[in-house]
Amino acid sequence: MKLRPLEVSELNSYIKKLIADEPILGNVMVKGEVSNFKIHSSGNVYLSLKDKDSKVNCIILRRNFAQDMVIKDGTKIIASGSVRVYERDGAYQLYINSVEVEGMGNLYYQYLQMKERLEKEGLFSPMHKKKIPRFPKVIGVITSPTGAVIRDIINVVSRRYPRVEIKLFPVLVQGERSEESLIRALDFFNRRDDIDTIIIGRGGGSLEELWSFNSEALARKIFDSKIPIISAVGHETDYTICDFVADLRAPTPSSAAELATPDLKDLLASQDILVKRMSRAVSNKIEIERQKVSRSIEKTHTIVQKDMIDMSYVRLDRIQERMAASVDRRMVDYKNKLSLIGVSMGNLNPFSVMDRGYSVVESSGGLVQKTTDVELGEDIDILLSDGSLRCQVKEKICR
Repeated sequence: MKLRPLEVSELNSYIKKLIADEPILGNVMVKGEVSNFKIHSSGNVYLSLKDKDSKVNCIILRRNFAQDMVIKDGTKIIASGSVRVYERDGAYQLYINSVEVEGMGNLYYQYLQMKERLEKEGLFSPMHKKKIPRFPKVIGVITSPTGAVIRDIINVVSRRYPRVEIKLFPVLVQGERSEESLIRALDFFNRRDDIDTIIIGRGGGSLEELWSFNSEALARKIFDSKIPIISAVGHETDYTICDFVADLRAPTPSSAAELATPDLKDLLASQDILVKRMSRAVSNKIEIERQKVSRSIEKTHTIVQKDMIDMSYVRLDRIQERMAASVDRRMVDYKNKLSLIGVSMGNLNPFSVMDRGYSVVESSGGLVQKTTDVELGEDIDILLSDGSLRCQVKEKICR
């Protein structure tokens, strides 16, 4: 008899029923090391239990999870619960009802030891953190060339700040040679002068899968980097040594892209707001100063008038001084001229001439200047400096 083919959902449903009917799987105890530990917003807890060869995904429902449970990545536990099938994905999970902590996993112990040692050395100190450039021109990205990380970074950067250039250095993000690959990428970017910011990251994973980012050699390379580094390793709950030593830690690669770039739309909007604020501030300042000037004019109007009057008096005093000096100069000039005129007039004074031995002759006809002005026998008066003589012409002697 030919069997009809099963639908996928039928197969998953059948397997679910088989597992549900298996008594051992309904109450099983499993020992392993916790990884990918995450508390969901719903309160449910998701984790994986693993040993050196295998792992199984587990769920602790909110009602079964005690907040004081000391569970984190690397913790070795003995979990009690039941195995169930998630039909949609065809995957089985261990639903944990109770947990007994067995001890700490070896890898997680190494991680804590290294973290404590590097922290004491000061590699995580905020004083060594470099500032992330606000407006980068070139961003170097260290990640897998095929993963979702590089696509997320490119998408976010292209949307927020398309003018920036992204340079990818493809690396192995897990496995035997991944540590060497990451260090080589850091050396490459630090030899260049055009890189403003470096983003180093990968997607989520178990402690083992993220172990390359817990490398001490990588941590020291990040610390010595001359270029600011943003770490974006794993999911939000994943913390690696790389996260602690980097200049900035991003919970996800997309967040790293946002932290590395400004939002051009926000910048333009902020610029418009700033211009409007500045315009209002300038207008308000001008109005305030205008009011101050108006009040000052009112208060100082009388003072200004008084000052103007005082200045007028000063100008009048100076004019008076200049006029007095001018008059004095003119009086001196007039005195000198009058003195000269006096001397000249003195020289022309007939009495002055008489004092020098000269005399004036007058007749009844007036002043006698020539012999022809008088007749023989005519009476004449001779004026001297001290008096006059009455004489009669006896004879004329001509030259």
